[in-house]
Amino acid sequence: MPEQQAGFEIGVYTLGDITPHPVTGRLIPAQQRLQEIIEASKLADEAGLDIFGIGEHHRLDYAVSATAVFLASVAQATKRIKLTSATTVLSTVDPVRLFEEYATLDLLSNGRVEIIAGRGAFLESFDLYGYSISDYDELFNENIELFQLLNQNERISWQGQFRPPLHEAEIAPRPIQKQIPIWTGVGGRLESAERAGRLGTGMVLAILGGDPASFKPLVDTYRATGISLGHSASNLKVGITGHGYIATTKEQAKEEYYTYYSNYRKYVSGQLGHGDVHISRAEFEQMAGPDTALFVGSPQQIIEKILRQYELFGHQRCMLQLDIGGLPFDKVAKSIELLATEVAPVIRREICK
Repeated sequence: MPEQQAGFEIGVYTLGDITPHPVTGRLIPAQQRLQEIIEASKLADEAGLDIFGIGEHHRLDYAVSATAVFLASVAQATKRIKLTSATTVLSTVDPVRLFEEYATLDLLSNGRVEIIAGRGAFLESFDLYGYSISDYDELFNENIELFQLLNQNERISWQGQFRPPLHEAEIAPRPIQKQIPIWTGVGGRLESAERAGRLGTGMVLAILGGDPASFKPLVDTYRATGISLGHSASNLKVGITGHGYIATTKEQAKEEYYTYYSNYRKYVSGQLGHGDVHISRAEFEQMAGPDTALFVGSPQQIIEKILRQYELFGHQRCMLQLDIGGLPFDKVAKSIELLATEVAPVIRREICK
């Protein structure tokens, strides 16, 4: 198993969106999108980032639905970077099959696999796999608790509400790691943060807009809940995710990113049934301000934002989504390079000194 870096971790993730280009309206083929994501993973690995994440969606405007299958390709294209789902829609997947797939991935990747489990903003997988949305919370709770048991035991007997019982079932294969690290993905709900603390998993907090300080109660609740139930404080890890784009100067970053970010927000709002949302340039300038969650700017500005969030949360990981809205791959690649070579070394040095 490769040596893992200690201290603060920095990485990137993608949801594999296939968004029409904001000017031409062109859609790139899913095959091209997948190949570009593999190239991005190789760049992140070679440049020294710590983790690479792949999202899961079940619709034609996203390229990745079989996350484990795709991560197997990424595992073969990379050498040292950790690999994670971002996120696994745990409410609509069988925990036994999920464990088997990720334990196999752990073997293929030489012990580099993790899972971020969430309930998902999109609901297509419920009808697709024959589950009821009315069981939204109950399915997630049962599945994550069963996954934790599978993670801890080679043989298990278990009975629940939504899948057949297990009687002295052998759970194979076993991963290289003692257990597959699992994090719970959390949006803005205090109840979700409390549940992550109760489970004792890591917590990945998606902060996609506004002032990050407004999310501090979620981190505090997560840690307080976990510690009150006997979980070790050292195991209650926090990861922060957000949208970002890095260029040589802040002016260049904002000029290049605005069109694609606005395009993405408009498209996703339509997907979620929130109507036709248009972000003006003035609104974008506010969203990209120094005290906001949007990681857009020069390397120095990104450093300052990450360090400000670290003062708020004391978190262990930051992951940026850099490839939204039809952003051309050459710009994504440059952003990855700047994150790895100019941002990450400073963050690690400042946090670990």
